Amino acid sequence: MIKIAFLGTGLISWAHSLSIKSMIDSSVVDAKIVSCYDIDEDRSGQFASVHGCEVMHSAEEALGGVDAVWICTPTAQHKPLIEMAAERGIAVFSEKPLGRSMDEVGAIADSIRTSGIPFQVGLVLRTCPVFIKLKETVEQGRLGMPMAASFRDDQFFPIQGHYASTWRGDLEQAGGGTVIEHSIHDLDILQYCFGRMNSISATTSNFAGHAGIEDVAVANFEFDGGMRAALVSVWHQLLTRPSTRRLEAIFEHGIVWLDNDFIGPLHQLSEQGDEVIECPPPSWVGDLPLPEGEIGLAIRMYAQQDRNFIESIVSGEAPSPSVDDAVRVHAMVDAVYSSAAQSGQPLKL
Repeated sequence: MIKIAFLGTGLISWAHSLSIKSMIDSSVVDAKIVSCYDIDEDRSGQFASVHGCEVMHSAEEALGGVDAVWICTPTAQHKPLIEMAAERGIAVFSEKPLGRSMDEVGAIADSIRTSGIPFQVGLVLRTCPVFIKLKETVEQGRLGMPMAASFRDDQFFPIQGHYASTWRGDLEQAGGGTVIEHSIHDLDILQYCFGRMNSISATTSNFAGHAGIEDVAVANFEFDGGMRAALVSVWHQLLTRPSTRRLEAIFEHGIVWLDNDFIGPLHQLSEQGDEVIECPPPSWVGDLPLPEGEIGLAIRMYAQQDRNFIESIVSGEAPSPSVDDAVRVHAMVDAVYSSAAQSGQPLKL
């Protein structure tokens, strides 16, 4: 049995912990959530009441006697907590972003590599069925070479509503805004599906007025092979709109697009006509004892990556996405910010 601790019991920890609980209840994984810690004791108490785990009064206490930890805290706390777990030989799942800057990310990566602990970063789009299907479409080559892509990512500014926290509006805690905190997923999945980026140019804007926290970013990318892509990432104030992604990619002999970043479908237009490709999750994900509707879908989105991490600990195989993947995507984030600081100057990767 894998004994698990949770550090941080905010919104994202609920997504992971409820997916793990549903897998435990369904005998998909042999694990148990045994401890949790959060600076907000009321919040950790609510978490413990659902999971039957023990509320600890420090991160050190929470790590006692566990095999793995999910780190779901504000970004500023990732480095000391990952290093603490690494010193104890505990497997670490860390939410993205790994750190607030490339220097911080490099130091975290060094501690992970030196310790040799199993480590996985929460780049969740890689396990979403619709992006798996998109990657397969690219690799199969039936539509020819990808030529261009347009990616829009928007959500309401995540310091309100169901986020129930304000730290994403604090540069010291978050390290930046919509790029590092949200569109880090977009940068990762673009490269994961379409191949290596070799050039980035970008500009950013700040409407909400939180110092150093951009809420608009427009970035352009060039890939090996000549493909170009554009990303528009926005944090607005429309609280009735959920986090939404739309990606449209034009190939030599077709066009594909998606509006749902988990189950799709993936739409495809080619000389053979229009096709709607359903992208359901694996049957075991659909069978998990979770609510129906949007809440259940939001939790199911995390099940595959959480299962992958638990099973990698058991098997001894290297988890993925790895620390190298985390460093690579942070280099892209850093290039976006560096280009924006130079009024959109293209930068080589």
